[in-house]
Amino acid sequence: MFELIPFDRHARSVAAFDPFRELDELERSFFGNGRNVSSFRTDVIDTGDAYKLEAELPGFKKDDIQIDVENDVLTISAKRSEEKKDEKHNVVKRERFYGSFSRSFDVSGINVDGIEAAYTDGVLTLTMPKKQELLPISRRLEIK
Repeated sequence: MFELIPFDRHARSVAAFDPFRELDELERSFFGNGRNVSSFRTDVIDTGDAYKLEAELPGFKKDDIQIDVENDVLTISAKRSEEKKDEKHNVVKRERFYGSFSRSFDVSGINVDGIEAAYTDGVLTLTMPKKQELLPISRRLEIK
């Protein structure tokens, strides 16, 4: 049974005593340790005339993901509910997170009417075309 518990590479033995370990653990618990439960990882790529946003959302169904645009803010949110309760308390270790996850992005330079979304293999891909730059119109007036 204990061979199913994941190996913790960062576990320290008594022989490798670190007097600052408690301070490091306090800092990680206060500022976070890089695993933000309420968010997910994204990549934004400039393709020239558009931006491509790829968000990792593994294990979600397409119906559990919502994309909203309001006041030049694009919000991607996803909700995962716990599948079933373990009434017999057989769970040895639980590392998967359940609940709501969301990220917001400024889309003030984006043509929001042209945004396209696709979800394949746990990756949400948004293609967001850039707004066309309006060049100032200049003209010379003739004096009469």
